Amino acid sequence: MFPLLRVQRGFGLLCCALLLSVGSYASSHREAPLISQDPLADNTDVYAFKSPDDPNSITIIANYIPFESPEGGPNYYNFGTNVRYEIHIKNKATTAGDDITYRFTFSSVNEDPTTFFNIRLGKQNLKTTYKCEKSTDGGRTFVTIISNGMVPPNNIGPRSIENATVGLGTSYDALVQQSIATANSGEKVFCGPVDDPFFVDLAGAFDVGNFRPEGNTTNPTVDGLNRFNVHTIALKIPVNLLQKDGKSVMQAANILDPDYVIGVWASASRQMIQTLYQGADVGYDGKYVQVSRLGMPLTNEAVIPVGLKDKWNASTPYNGEDLQFAKYFTNPELALYMDDSQFGKAVPSLNALRIQEKSLGSFDFRNGKPGLFVLKGNQALNGTALSEAAFGGLLLPDNKSPRAVDLLPIFYTGVPNLAPYQLATGKSGNPLAAGKPFIHNFLPTLGDMLRLNMAVPATPRNHPKFSSLGLVQAAVLGLTDPDYNASTALQFIPNMDGFPNGRRLEDDVTTIELQAVSGVVLAAVGLWYDDFQPGVTTSPVTPKLVNVLGFNAGPTKNDIELKPMFPFVQNPWRGFDYPEKARF
Repeated sequence: MFPLLRVQRGFGLLCCALLLSVGSYASSHREAPLISQDPLADNTDVYAFKSPDDPNSITIIANYIPFESPEGGPNYYNFGTNVRYEIHIKNKATTAGDDITYRFTFSSVNEDPTTFFNIRLGKQNLKTTYKCEKSTDGGRTFVTIISNGMVPPNNIGPRSIENATVGLGTSYDALVQQSIATANSGEKVFCGPVDDPFFVDLAGAFDVGNFRPEGNTTNPTVDGLNRFNVHTIALKIPVNLLQKDGKSVMQAANILDPDYVIGVWASASRQMIQTLYQGADVGYDGKYVQVSRLGMPLTNEAVIPVGLKDKWNASTPYNGEDLQFAKYFTNPELALYMDDSQFGKAVPSLNALRIQEKSLGSFDFRNGKPGLFVLKGNQALNGTALSEAAFGGLLLPDNKSPRAVDLLPIFYTGVPNLAPYQLATGKSGNPLAAGKPFIHNFLPTLGDMLRLNMAVPATPRNHPKFSSLGLVQAAVLGLTDPDYNASTALQFIPNMDGFPNGRRLEDDVTTIELQAVSGVVLAAVGLWYDDFQPGVTTSPVTPKLVNVLGFNAGPTKNDIELKPMFPFVQNPWRGFDYPEKARF
């Protein structure tokens, strides 16, 4: 064989080759120019949540390969055999990199190369297995914890799966259960195709924010991921394996114990050199290079500008690398469409979302405005997170970065249980006073990752106050519900385990993040919307706040019910039963 082409997967050469092809969809679905050309390595979503069926475990899910059409044969999507998939966990702010890493590599074989069918006569093409390795020393060494894990095949159709003569002769549910492995270190693991649990009005989102709220009968919203599949890596991990000192949930001091905070992100890496030979053979050489990553949802899609998306994918949340992108959180582009002095009037679908211009009569949080910077150095900040002795240098950096006080910590440090980041309940009108605790997922690594406090109990999915609005709804209950607003004492409020304290499969992260950009977190801690007049308005639940809380970005739940048990994600849609989608 003679080499015809050698392609180095370095950042510069690939940029030149592929920058003309730009895709940007959903929560990391084809979100950057380069990764849109490499779907097998495209990390679409990351979830981390207290397992609702087990208070002593955490479920982490990393999904890859966007927009898998269920009937997309004969070469159905599968995990890449030359991709290194990794889930990264941080539980100490004092170490330089990962504290725990799970690495997955996949292998496939054709059991019957004489047929063009994917499944025939009880044999599979491609039959896929995986090795799972674990590192607890920053990635210096890895130990194999699963050596021959099984990946169920794509859910092709009844003859391929259930038929005992020409197919596998089993149910798809049975294939999934048989594929759940228990690692020798105690984790449960599942890898395979599933329904994509993310939901969003894709067409509206990227038509310059032309969202169609759920319930709009004139122009009904459409879940752009309806009946698409992805490939998932799901882990159910005992809390003591993730907690930095090996402690169980029962040993937590309280439900916001700061020692139980973890950060989670996922990545995919490829070897630097790909060689194409005559006969269509491919060779891979060189060190592995990260080509995709994801922590917080929608960061690369809706925050990072298109010219930096590939650079963001190649970076890590460690060693200050993410600080180069911080300005896009302190003055987010989306805020321009919630400001009538900018482009707000041009995007009517976001009319319900308007950022505080004169909160409490004086504080302006629009892009380029001072925000709370006018208080910098004031003695009133002593004892709060905004003091110079604490984090004032980061949260109040200058007089033109207003959202450094709320959006930046949500994405880059987590939020501490410290004034002013407590509910306005009990503050008597002073946002800097101590209030009712409702979050502590503070892990100040200055990088983008999902942060989860593992001590917080899971809200039962059948709880009457369970909500897909996560911490936003927890804040509403803590401010307005007599069961929770009678005192400033720490107590469990339903949905304290929701996004952005981790991310549950049910959480409507698109709506939550748009509400956050519009200042709902500021309002929750007492920096009310402009139509609240101190000493005059009887309730902080003003029409502007009601507008924000009543806003939704379109679909508010997944297109199919989730499973009540691990791996929680639903079986993949079946190609044979796939109805023709409406196309316009």
